[in-house]
Amino acid sequence: MTNEQYLNEVLTLQRLDDDSDEMQELQSHRADVEALLRSAFEKSSPSIRYGGSKAKGTLIREDYDLDIICYFPSTDTIAGDSLEDIYNNVHQCLDKTYYVTRKNSSLRLQSKDPKVLGADFHIDVVPGRYTDDTKGDCFIHQAMADKKRMKTNLQIHIDHIRNSEVVSAIRLLKLWKARRSLTIKQFAWELLVIKLLEERKTQTLEEQLAHVWRTLRDADHPVSIEDPANPNGNNLNSLLESVRNELSGAADSTLRTIENVGWKGIFGELDATTASEKVSLLESAAVVTASRTRPWFKKLDGETMA
Repeated sequence: MTNEQYLNEVLTLQRLDDDSDEMQELQSHRADVEALLRSAFEKSSPSIRYGGSKAKGTLIREDYDLDIICYFPSTDTIAGDSLEDIYNNVHQCLDKTYYVTRKNSSLRLQSKDPKVLGADFHIDVVPGRYTDDTKGDCFIHQAMADKKRMKTNLQIHIDHIRNSEVVSAIRLLKLWKARRSLTIKQFAWELLVIKLLEERKTQTLEEQLAHVWRTLRDADHPVSIEDPANPNGNNLNSLLESVRNELSGAADSTLRTIENVGWKGIFGELDATTASEKVSLLESAAVVTASRTRPWFKKLDGETMA
């Protein structure tokens, strides 16, 4: 098996199809959340749809979330006068049924069912308000930022990722990021990968990933990125500066691992004979950390690696 064939096998194992048990359960919870929101804000008629990796095509089995956006019309004040009011009122609505964790712009849902108390549904609800009747641009609340609101556009984000022509590389690097427990925000990570590969779309996955890691290891300064939905209004470069050393160290370790033991030192052995057996092989090597499934890490030649 060539390195390219191996990496494509990894991608196949990380696929989460719509008819899979995990996705069907996720979509069932999504329907429950939508029904709850529509009932609570019936007079506001919010737009409720998929965002995140499900919409962008970057979902992987080992690290998946479902973003549900709940955007209200620009002239609606029933859901709240301000963005913070909307955020708080959506939280209050969801809190009646779920344990809700407040994040910067979203609300994370966990189960209140005694049978599965605290179970993570992998669902983040993102409240917001459209800027006008075209229902394109939107403002969302930022609870933990100096600038309390951010202008964004969900469809521009989705199109930017889906049409990047490097979605396969993004999915593999998302898996690498998850296995290394790296703290960079996923949206910033996706934008960074697209920026680094904008001149390398026709290269093999092996070449693309190696280029990303070499750049992270060798760059004197973080690569600048911009929000495609609001390039002049949202400064994302601080998201890279804060994790520069973390990314550089992880990239260096990864490149040395490939040099010493090959790609299987990064993504694991794939020596089972069927896809289902391969999935079982990978899942048996995983451990549960907090609400995430994390892979087993083993030491090889004094290093920690996947």
